Amino acid sequence: MLQNKFWQAFFALAPIITLFLAISFYLGALIYFFSHMHELENHADVSAAAILGNISVFIIFIFIVFLISMGSLVFYIVHAVQNPNLKENNLLIVWILLFVFIGGISQLLYWIIEILNKRNNTV
Repeated sequence: MLQNKFWQAFFALAPIITLFLAISFYLGALIYFFSHMHELENHADVSAAAILGNISVFIIFIFIVFLISMGSLVFYIVHAVQNPNLKENNLLIVWILLFVFIGGISQLLYWIIEILNKRNNTV
């Protein structure tokens, strides 16, 4: 699974793409609420459940983003540990620290630098 090009690309791109989707959905919901604020204030019979009814969808989406990010973190830490190009110097420690503290962007950079650029070498 570590050598599969699909999973390498998925775990590099999915956390960033899903984060941007979550932010765009959240901003879209905020824009909707602020643009319809006057209508919602005039109707006293509108419950809070009607206004915030889709918050569970957003929470589930954030949970999915969290699971994908954690899966990507584990995938790329295991990939870096098994990468023979990183065993001779301190790059292994640097990459793992970048994965832990920076997250998705460092995993994307690792995919570009260590996997795509060195595709001819077996990792």
